[in-house]
Amino acid sequence: MVTAIVGKSFVDELIKNNITLQKATLELIDSVNKMADRTDRLLSLFEEAAKNIEKSEMKEPLAKQLEALLEQNKAIARGLVLLERYVREKGSYGMHSSFDQTKPLPRV
Repeated sequence: MVTAIVGKSFVDELIKNNITLQKATLELIDSVNKMADRTDRLLSLFEEAAKNIEKSEMKEPLAKQLEALLEQNKAIARGLVLLERYVREKGSYGMHSSFDQTKPLPRV
């Protein structure tokens, strides 16, 4: 009689857990479906933007701006490398190791 009561409460608990798990699974599936829809909309937006860039006259000025930005990034990178070398030299107090020696940047 006691095992029947314990068994019934155990089965009831399993049923509750199963229902909770099914609800969580449905919520997860719903969230994944919403994410897929949003990703599709985002992809469509990028495709439309690419088509508009190809059609417009912005293409050449945009390329020039990107080229100028690339040159600025190269100059910043060179400056950071020089700054890093300076800090290493000042921080080593005369102790030089093979680790402290850096190679020059390649010319682009």
